[in-house]
Amino acid sequence: ELPETVLLKFFRPENAPVPARPTPEQLSNLIKTSLHYPESFNHSFHQKSLCLVPVTLLLSNCSQAVVDVMIDLRHKPASSEALEIHGSFTWLGQTQYKLQLKGEEVYSLQLKACFVHTGVYNLGTPRVFAKLVDQVTLFETSQQNSMPALIIINNI
Repeated sequence: ELPETVLLKFFRPENAPVPARPTPEQLSNLIKTSLHYPESFNHSFHQKSLCLVPVTLLLSNCSQAVVDVMIDLRHKPASSEALEIHGSFTWLGQTQYKLQLKGEEVYSLQLKACFVHTGVYNLGTPRVFAKLVDQVTLFETSQQNSMPALIIINNI
């Protein structure tokens, strides 16, 4: 005589926490960035040779996990063509930032861009790297870069 088979029933309580850990594909999309700045900026280069424009870098943690973030402002466009089209500018002050964002936290970083000529410039040069706090890795994952962030500097 065969022993009676019993069906196993698996269930998850409704209040069980869903794992907050992103998948490897999501690691390059942990942090969403956006730059906030005026579309055009008027400056009298005759009165003052340096034009300083306030720029806000908004960082949004898209995951529910705590994330270590590193921002590098030293990145320059690789091709000389990009420099000819958009011109070159400098970020003033601190060039690297390290911070930690809680799950779904939004952080606002105040920056200053410095221009010496009129022209059209691409402010989308900051590189953002991120990793999960509990992730044992030497390197952060580079985050998806947004579209070019163009600003027009006018002489008045």
